[in-house]
Amino acid sequence: FVPVVFNSLSTSAAIGQLVALRHRFLSDLICIAFPAGSTMETALVSCEWLHQEVNSNAGEPLVIVECTWYLPNSPFGPPSESEKGVDSFQKGPRIPGAVFFDIDKVATITEDCQPHMLPSEDSFATAMQSLGIKPMDRIVIYDRLGIFSAPRAWYTIKVAFGHPGPVAVLDGGLPKWTSSGYPLEDGLPVAATQTSELFKWERNVAASWAIESVFENLETNRVLMFDARSSGRFAGTAEEPRPGSRKGHIPGGKNMPFTELVTACPGGQMQPLEELERVLLSRGMPLGELRSNAADTAAVMLSCGSGLSACVIALALDLVGARRERWALYDGSWCEWGCRHDTPIMQTSEDGEEVPAP
Repeated sequence: FVPVVFNSLSTSAAIGQLVALRHRFLSDLICIAFPAGSTMETALVSCEWLHQEVNSNAGEPLVIVECTWYLPNSPFGPPSESEKGVDSFQKGPRIPGAVFFDIDKVATITEDCQPHMLPSEDSFATAMQSLGIKPMDRIVIYDRLGIFSAPRAWYTIKVAFGHPGPVAVLDGGLPKWTSSGYPLEDGLPVAATQTSELFKWERNVAASWAIESVFENLETNRVLMFDARSSGRFAGTAEEPRPGSRKGHIPGGKNMPFTELVTACPGGQMQPLEELERVLLSRGMPLGELRSNAADTAAVMLSCGSGLSACVIALALDLVGARRERWALYDGSWCEWGCRHDTPIMQTSEDGEEVPAP
């Protein structure tokens, strides 16, 4: 152990060193559990790393997972009108050996048709068994849009259900893998080898909020709320992509468009760490508080349209050293809040004032 002296450092520099120490400590722990050459030190890995890893014979089991989900009527829409992520996966191209995690099916189906709500523990266990994933497996997740839906699968597997092994998102996803000239496969994929044992998975209830928690926070203002949708959707000046949704945002919420955290939309990669931190701070994200060990309850709530793109913010927070206990996802997000008639909604006027939605 080497002591670090912070007396002459600014607060931000001291925090930066503490975060670096944290990552070094976690890296050392992972190196103990996983042999050299097989480590996944953060929640993001490069295509170059993955290509080298799949061509090596060393290391612990590695499962490549595709999680593509399309948002109709948006830049993240499907190649054809009725195509779903699983359709694109099955016909290819895809990364060789990948299995498909369907967030619309590995989910709790609600009466009001909210999409891909977190699954029950039993449903999740069955899905992991069918994909051949065991608790200590390493998992790399990608999607076809660069960085869009893969972070939702990362959140589900690693944060909400606490997968013990390393889980990471592939930076740039299939577009970056393809442009790098790495191998692809087409045609029907080989079925996943189901595990013989149905492992037990426990859901971390603190990782997600139900609508009751949002209502309570409107009274207490205890937690900052960040909305990952575009500025137009947040302000209520742009149309919602889902029919029947009201326009605007949750009262007191802050806008943090997830597109600012990636280099291009679609088809981009995560911004460099320095830029991630700059963008998050510029939008009012309390990174010092999120990195602190002073408390173990959420200081930030993340939401978006359906609980998907908010996970890009979650991934960014993880990369800059925020503790996972300090933020939570509003799983229903705008699909729930914007489609009900008992939820207060605010819009942003042309002069920047917050006004109730008509």
